[in-house]
Amino acid sequence: MGILPMIHGQDARATFDFVRSSKNRTFAKLRFDMFRMRKGRSMKKQMFARICQGRAVLLGLVIVVAALAGMAADKNTEPALVDPGPIGGPPSDAIVLFGGKDLSQWRGKGDSEARWTVGDGCMTANRTGNVFTKEEFGDVQLHVEWAAPTEIKGKGQGRGNSGVYLQGRYEIQVLDSYQNSTYTNGQAGAFYGKFAPLVNPCRKPGEWQTYDIIFHAPKPAADGKEVIPGSFTVLYNGVLVQDHVPVKGSTTASAFKGAVPRGPLMLQDHGNPIRYRNIWIRPLN
Repeated sequence: MGILPMIHGQDARATFDFVRSSKNRTFAKLRFDMFRMRKGRSMKKQMFARICQGRAVLLGLVIVVAALAGMAADKNTEPALVDPGPIGGPPSDAIVLFGGKDLSQWRGKGDSEARWTVGDGCMTANRTGNVFTKEEFGDVQLHVEWAAPTEIKGKGQGRGNSGVYLQGRYEIQVLDSYQNSTYTNGQAGAFYGKFAPLVNPCRKPGEWQTYDIIFHAPKPAADGKEVIPGSFTVLYNGVLVQDHVPVKGSTTASAFKGAVPRGPLMLQDHGNPIRYRNIWIRPLN
């Protein structure tokens, strides 16, 4: 309709010339009313209405053009470059929480020292209590590798039990679920007590398992009373087991309660010698 040259020009004279020369029906009517203005007060009222209508058209077009310009800018923004690193990571923008050497990124309950056993490139639960990251996180991508004991002891929830707790509140269950029957929302890969895994891709006891977790944290609502749900998406050994399931309330045995913007990652010591290695995290907010 010839509107873009006028908008980009941002010139009053250009605007007048545009109205005078435009083939748009609204502005053609404006020109006709300008010619008839002298014929009486009623014509002036009509002219005022036409001007308002013309301004509304202009405003609407300006808004559309601005929105399109914003979309174009977003499309033209280059994504940040990230080196993916070796298979299994960590990528270049990740925070390495455990690289096989020490527990410098971890603490025990309160401000106590983390006392899990470190050796052979892994950290092992040893009945000294849960461990927490010193840093706190909101929305994240998390990679964790774990292994249940090779020697099978116990059954159900008593066999190779631990847990990965986002913000110390929301647990993705760790369990030796290889030919080990238990309640469905307590299996490995479950959002514990809430959502069973879609499938069971558990490897044999002693073999390394992987979790790749996308976590969006629940957020306190503006009124301070309600909670805006978050979500879990989980790949277990590369297989989708949680597909954007809602996260709202904390799970059993969580260290903390209530929705918060940030919280520590917690690994549970459930009394079984679960091993962990290659733990890294990418903050998404």
